[in-house]
Amino acid sequence: MNEFTHIGLDVHKDSIAVAVLRPGTTSCEERVIPNTAEAVRKLMSRFADQALRTCYEAGPTGYETQRLLASLGIACEVIAPSLIPRRSGVRVKTDRIDARNLARLHRAGELVAIRIPSPTEEALRDLVRAREDLKSDRRIARQRIRSFLLRYGKRYPAPGARWSFRFEVWLRALRFAEPAAQAAFDHLVSAYSVRDAQLDAIDAQIEQAAAAEPLAADAARLRAFRGIDTLSAVTILTETCDFRRFATAASYMAFTGLVPAEHSSGASRHQGAITKAGNAHIRRVLVEAAWAYRHRPAVRGAHAKRLEGQPADLMAYSWAAQCRLHSTYRKLAARRNANTAVVAVARELSGFLWGAMTGRMGV
Repeated sequence: MNEFTHIGLDVHKDSIAVAVLRPGTTSCEERVIPNTAEAVRKLMSRFADQALRTCYEAGPTGYETQRLLASLGIACEVIAPSLIPRRSGVRVKTDRIDARNLARLHRAGELVAIRIPSPTEEALRDLVRAREDLKSDRRIARQRIRSFLLRYGKRYPAPGARWSFRFEVWLRALRFAEPAAQAAFDHLVSAYSVRDAQLDAIDAQIEQAAAAEPLAADAARLRAFRGIDTLSAVTILTETCDFRRFATAASYMAFTGLVPAEHSSGASRHQGAITKAGNAHIRRVLVEAAWAYRHRPAVRGAHAKRLEGQPADLMAYSWAAQCRLHSTYRKLAARRNANTAVVAVARELSGFLWGAMTGRMGV
């Protein structure tokens, strides 16, 4: 018989629904407490003489509850929400029901826990994600400026409409007859300038983080691969954290969401589009990097500089990756299309990266 008391927590910003499942029982004791450190400590003190196992779903409240419980010496797992078993036909959902289901499924061993990042890992990951948000904000600011210019009939006189240094010089020299229009334009340009300056500052901070421990050595290994430079390497490292938690290259590919969906039964086997069920941040940078493999294998320019000082086995492994991935791209692009081929290359590239970071570089 299970000797542990299992506690399911449904954590929200202001409250925590608690379901306590004691050994040898099938019904839960339920209550709702405030989401404060004092309330959690008081709750757990009631079970000081019992062996506890607690869990809650990963969500917007982060990992502070888990770290608080760990500091109290209580085992706590953060559960992957997408992998929680759901019964079909259930139409009632409340915080108490969610906590009760967590406690019961946790005791049954039916839940999948995620890896908890350290505070340092989480901080670096948030820095990279903040850059992604700022880049999106800058893109929106640019689009607003373009839409404003289109409404007022202002067209860039030089060939091409891409944003460039010359385009910005022309942009900042524009003047409008109506004072209100000029004020609106100035505000739009100012909003863009702020985001652009913030991006420059955060890029410098990421470069600094990549050059220092604990990222420096691992970032240098990833940068040995074609198509991967500092930002891509840091994104992959901060989102993955520990490559060794994946037993095989295939399991890491699944984590990126780049493996095809499959529905097979009996003699029939059907594979569809990629699952997109994994980490979207890693998937994006891998697909961007994969476009570099449409070119013939070569080591030159910035890539050659990134390879300087790297071990011979890593350089050979990087070259083998180039040869294989370029071949994969050519074969698939000839039969399908370039986008499909690039996604397939990105999937295989994730396997090569896993091998490089786990020391399993047999080719």
